[in-house]
Amino acid sequence: MADKTLKDVSEIMKDRDICMLTTTTSNGMLASRPMSNNRQVEYDGDSYFFTWEGSRMVADIEMDNGVNLGFQQGYGLFISITGTAEVTRSREKMEEHWVEDLDKWFEEGLDTPGLAMITVAAKQIKYWQGEDEGEIRL
Repeated sequence: MADKTLKDVSEIMKDRDICMLTTTTSNGMLASRPMSNNRQVEYDGDSYFFTWEGSRMVADIEMDNGVNLGFQQGYGLFISITGTAEVTRSREKMEEHWVEDLDKWFEEGLDTPGLAMITVAAKQIKYWQGEDEGEIRL
């Protein structure tokens, strides 16, 4: 078992933009969808995702805020982050994490009606990289 730190995992995640965000649905099933973390390279245990306020994902999180994020690169790196999610509609909080690339999905930028941001606070990070594997609890 390896002893990576949060800083080590942050460096590994630096170029990983897309992950699978998994929620629990109202009927108890798991639902996963690809999400962009906007290349938040200074990973401190929190991940930020923009979405539509009326999405099934938002409804799932407001019912049960336990989520999982799955990152993968090729066959050599896997990261699983278990945490809690919070939905915000606060423009002030969203401004801190907005990047221009998001305009292709949210054409009016931060003024897009129905815009929401999901913050995932990690509680546990598990990683596998070749023979190296480990866990970080936050």
